[in-house]
Amino acid sequence: MGLFDKIKKSLFGKKDEEEKQEQDSVQEEVKNDVEDADEEKSADFTSVDKEDSLEESSKENTENNSKKEDSNDSNNLADSDVEADSSQDALKDSTIEESKKTDSEISEENTENESENQENLEKNTEEAKDEVVEDSDNTANENQTELYEKGLEKTNKGFGARLNAFFAQFRSVDEDFFDDLEELLIESDVGYETAEELTEQLRDEAKLQKAKTHDDLKRVIVEKLVEVYDQNGNSDDEKLNYHDDDTPNVYLFVGVNGAGKTTTIGKLAKRFKDEGKSVIMAAADTFRAGAVEQLVEWGKRVDVPVVTGAEKADPASVVYDATEKAIKEKADILLVDTAGRLQNKKNLMNELEKIQRTIKKLLPEEPTETLLVLDGSTGQNALLQAKDFDKTTKLTGLVLTKLDGSSKGGVVLAIRNEMNLPVKLVGLGEKPEDLADFDAANYAIGLFHGLV
Repeated sequence: MGLFDKIKKSLFGKKDEEEKQEQDSVQEEVKNDVEDADEEKSADFTSVDKEDSLEESSKENTENNSKKEDSNDSNNLADSDVEADSSQDALKDSTIEESKKTDSEISEENTENESENQENLEKNTEEAKDEVVEDSDNTANENQTELYEKGLEKTNKGFGARLNAFFAQFRSVDEDFFDDLEELLIESDVGYETAEELTEQLRDEAKLQKAKTHDDLKRVIVEKLVEVYDQNGNSDDEKLNYHDDDTPNVYLFVGVNGAGKTTTIGKLAKRFKDEGKSVIMAAADTFRAGAVEQLVEWGKRVDVPVVTGAEKADPASVVYDATEKAIKEKADILLVDTAGRLQNKKNLMNELEKIQRTIKKLLPEEPTETLLVLDGSTGQNALLQAKDFDKTTKLTGLVLTKLDGSSKGGVVLAIRNEMNLPVKLVGLGEKPEDLADFDAANYAIGLFHGLV
């Protein structure tokens, strides 16, 4: 099931399912009426056939009795001899037939039966395993959908309230309607370019579907938002890259101060540790007061070692030591925290380039991921930051934090539509498990849930 189909099923499926059930009920009634008529017709034919059969049987019995009376006297003795001979021949044939069945044939039959039983057992076992896995997957999907709906509750209510208030102002769909709709989408942080593009498409779509009522128009708007969302992304790119070999996976985190880099790294370290992977963290944010101590505290909390340097140490030297340690101990994961200072953008970018060169000296194919951490509550500022960082640093993905405390989650639509960078992780709460893998379908469902 594709992204668009999954979202449509969740958002609109209840109404469609009720309509389908009603249609199925009507079809079932028609089918039952036809079957009842066929049964009555069949019963009539059966009655006639039985009467004809009884009459024919009676006639045959009369003729047979007459013949038997004529021949009984002459055949009584002969029948007795024939029956005796026939009994002896049958016994002889049975003995010969049994002797023909060799031990190997009997063994072969037993083997075939055992093989068939084993195949049936394996088939039943495999089907039972599939059912357990399917139930487990369904439960996990339901839990993640609930996490997204809860985490995006503020965003959902904010967008829904604005959309409902917007529709209350209009009695007809005209140019003013679409101009104001474009402003509404911009206020919802879906981006200027995305809002303009969507409004143009919605003009055509509303006419095409002949949407007249408010509910029809809301449904068209949500469907179009989801459609644009689906067209501009690849679900495979949304997953964190990971290679399973003898070299560490290095994840480099960048972003401005206050975006949530250190907290994201701590939560991710716990997840990897719980999965049984060996993890090391590098405290390369040596400029921000308390940054190193914060990461060290996370290390104690999740039982993951943290590599630190001297106070105000060169960040690249800390990364070098951490990379050496990860290689020597054959760690699976190295998570690197970095400084964030947009006010000194040039110095920041130069520092990041130096860190990347340091990693490549020891591990030429790394980092596996260079992730920009964005505060989702900043709305359009998050989009501007993403564009700036992407120009100067080779990013592979984004992490959106603090979406649970914001009504500006629509920024994901803008990032997905206006940039080629995939969102990899989203922060939907305070707990470590609230740092979720980004799921486009669940995000859209959480964003638009209850609006139609």
